[in-house]
Parts: sequence; C-alpha cells; structure tokens
Amino acid sequence: MSVGTVLTSRVATPFVWTMELPEDDQAFLRDLVKAARQKHHHVKWVDRDGTERVTTLSQTEVVRLNKLAQPLAISKSELLRRAAHVPVAK
Repeated sequence: MSVGTVLTSRVATPFVWTMELPEDDQAFLRDLVKAARQKHHHVKWVDRDGTERVTTLSQTEVVRLNKLAQPLAISKSELLRRAAHVPVAK
C-alpha cells in the first residue's frame, strides 16, 4: 500500500492508494520518486564533437564524479569531456 496526500482547502489529508503491481515494479516507482525528490546537479561540458552539453547528476553521481576528478586535479567538466573519448564497450 502507498500513502499519499489529498489537498482540500489548503489542508493535507493522507489517503491510502493500493496498486496491483509486481513488487519489482513498485520498487522501481519508489526509486523514481525518491530520485525526483533529491537535489540534482547540472554539469556543463563540451562533447568531443564540440557540442555543449549539460548533464544532470544525482547527489551520489556528483560525489563519485568528484572522487574521480580530484586525484587527476581536473574539473568535473574536463573529466566528462575526456570520458567522451573512451570507446564504448561492445
């Protein structure tokens, strides 16, 4: 069961909503909502073809990107630019 909120007359009233979905689908939806509620970080960088990009990262992704960039003494943007040159695994 999921708990939601109904807004009536500026007062939030909780309600229960049941979904007949498999557990893995419900977990997927919960994770989507959780990710949407987190602060997102936007990193501007230039792709290898010169296209300017903006990548939206979650808090965990930006922490990991920082951990990779710091020992190299480069910015997150520079790390993404360099990563664009890494061949895709087949």
